[in-house]
Amino acid sequence: MRFLHPERDEQLEISLDDVFLLPGFFDGSSRSEVELTPNDFVGGSHPLVSANMNNVTGKRMGETMARLGGLGVLPQDMSLPTVERIVGHIKKADIRYDTALTVMAGATLRDVQGIIRKRSHGMVLVVDDDNRLIGVITSSNLRGKDQYTRAAKLMSRELVTLSPQTSNREAFLLMERSHVKAAPVVDQARHVLGILTRDDAVRTELITPSLDSAGRLMVAAAVGISARAPKRAARLLELEVDALVLDTAHGHQRQMIEALRAVRKVCGTNVPLVAGNVCTAEGTRALIEAGADIVKVNVGPGAMCTTRMQTGAGRPTFTSVLHCSREARALGRHVWADGGVRAPRDVALYLAAGASRVMVGTLLAGTYESPGDIQEDHAGALYKENYGMASARAVQERTAELGPFEAAVKQMFQEGISTSRIYLREGFESAGAHIVDVLTGLQSACTYVGVRNVTELYEHAVVGVQSSAGFSEGRPHGRIRK
Repeated sequence: MRFLHPERDEQLEISLDDVFLLPGFFDGSSRSEVELTPNDFVGGSHPLVSANMNNVTGKRMGETMARLGGLGVLPQDMSLPTVERIVGHIKKADIRYDTALTVMAGATLRDVQGIIRKRSHGMVLVVDDDNRLIGVITSSNLRGKDQYTRAAKLMSRELVTLSPQTSNREAFLLMERSHVKAAPVVDQARHVLGILTRDDAVRTELITPSLDSAGRLMVAAAVGISARAPKRAARLLELEVDALVLDTAHGHQRQMIEALRAVRKVCGTNVPLVAGNVCTAEGTRALIEAGADIVKVNVGPGAMCTTRMQTGAGRPTFTSVLHCSREARALGRHVWADGGVRAPRDVALYLAAGASRVMVGTLLAGTYESPGDIQEDHAGALYKENYGMASARAVQERTAELGPFEAAVKQMFQEGISTSRIYLREGFESAGAHIVDVLTGLQSACTYVGVRNVTELYEHAVVGVQSSAGFSEGRPHGRIRK
């Protein structure tokens, strides 16, 4: 990457909003030619990573991210029994079909209501004791019914089903003809294998899933930098997680260095070791020398983060990633950009600055796949709650095992929002919709720059610095004004 006016721009401390990609000549024929596979380690067909935040990545998000070519990172606050259950689920999940929501015929409408909003397709399957499909329930089946009505009375028996041999194209066309947005996938004996939506029939045709060496979906997990880090890391390796992420808000510190060295001894070279966060070349070098394969970059840009307002510490996003990636590349390592993503352009700019992957949090929090229940505001709009991982709420959960006084002392220090409503956007209620939006934007960005893959994007991108008016005029402004 080079700046359009290096004599001036190299001296500036700049954020994502301050920069733009200068268009160049593209000699290809289609944006679909652009290759998005990351170059930091084997796994994933694109560079998106879901953040290790409690209200962002859980079982459903981890499964969906891997199935759609990315990587999910389970939070450090998650108990090991919960991690074991989730990793086991993801490793057994179908690499093509979403895991179905199921109930028995004797379940009630109330039971169905408790799970039907766990997926964007809004479908619950009724199965027998042997997991054979006997009916389907959608939201329309619930209207005007008593909450104790049994599933057998609610379900529809006129079913549109798919077989494992049905191609994505055939499945899409069948669902379109049948006017359904999702269909159960069953084997010859009608055992449920999963759910395929119309949208995912297209997505999985274009996106390769993230698979481990055994052909299973991949998942990563985070570890804090306490004295328990080596023991937790060892257990995570036994559970066969595919990457470890040592995570703390200020990664350039003694405790991180000590934890990194200890965890590196435990994990050897079995899995990639990610550590952060830092925002300087010096911090990047320190973590790499302590054993990190990948350094997580940025301090303070996250939507739920108040670090910069509380402390004044941090650094603008684009400069942070640029300087840290240059240092990492000089040492034969890589960086992930973490935080601040609001639009596909931000991912393209992070990769142009040298990141190998980009971690996304709040953008994915307002989806059906994120942890937590769907809620409604007074106007009936759907939302989920989100909170920062250095907020009072997160610290309270993290210190639950301490004595009340010791916990109260730690809870005095907070650098995040404890509660925020993240509304589900029309057309973007699923993680898959966001993933495709980012990836298509990223592929288009590469064609505008004139490159065919993300490695060339970093090598050939020309980045200019713009005024706030320059950024504003690039935003859509064609809405009818009242």
